[in-house]
Amino acid sequence: MTENVRLSTGDAAPDFTLPTDTGDSLSLKDLRGRKVVLYAYPAAMTPGCTKQACDFRDSLASLQSAGYEVVGISPDKPAKLAKFREHDAITFPLVADEDKSILQAYGAYGEKQLYGKTVTGVIRSTFVIDENGVIERALYNVKATGHVAKLRRDLGLD
Repeated sequence: MTENVRLSTGDAAPDFTLPTDTGDSLSLKDLRGRKVVLYAYPAAMTPGCTKQACDFRDSLASLQSAGYEVVGISPDKPAKLAKFREHDAITFPLVADEDKSILQAYGAYGEKQLYGKTVTGVIRSTFVIDENGVIERALYNVKATGHVAKLRRDLGLD
């Protein structure tokens, strides 16, 4: 198995400018001055990814009141992300990393275990980035269900 890049607390968050679900683009540097929860998920409109996105949606007000912006990133095309946003009333930006370069820079794309087999794909991950663009937390191989509640507890929001 090849070694994936892994970010750690104190690392600079890789910057990006990516297309969004609304047809605009979003740059990490545009969010400087705010804390960011960037979460990587494999595919829009799949059961686990929908559950996770809805958990973030349902926690968005409390995350934002604590100073966090939420951004989801996947290799989906912007048009699919727009359908996901509309279908599940997602209220935060979804960015499209079709060539997977940003996912790779974050260590959220590479070899992983899926049903006992080694496959290459998106590694479900969450990154908490501070106001200056520095990684506060890098969480890899997170679960789709229950992760947002655990993150809220870890951030002292519950």
